[in-house]
Amino acid sequence: MPPIKMYTTAVCPYCNRAKQILKARGVEHIEEVRIDLSTDERDRMMALTGRRTVPQIFIGETHVGGCDDLMALDSRGVPCRKSSLARPMWAAVMI
Repeated sequence: MPPIKMYTTAVCPYCNRAKQILKARGVEHIEEVRIDLSTDERDRMMALTGRRTVPQIFIGETHVGGCDDLMALDSRGVPCRKSSLARPMWAAVMI
């Protein structure tokens, strides 16, 4: 499975929801980058994504977007089992 990186802040309900979705899909590790602790990281996130809001989620090198984007990707109807992560969400992103 490709690595998951999420730009986040300490108090962010959308970040928490995105983490719940990813964990429900079997993701065991999410690299969290706290932009509220580092202006350099905030600037990097904005340069990479063109966005100022959190979360900003990357699957591998692919920018998925925010929580709403992740939810839309997850709801495309492709089945995903925790045990296999059988290409669902990841396939759509990696294509």
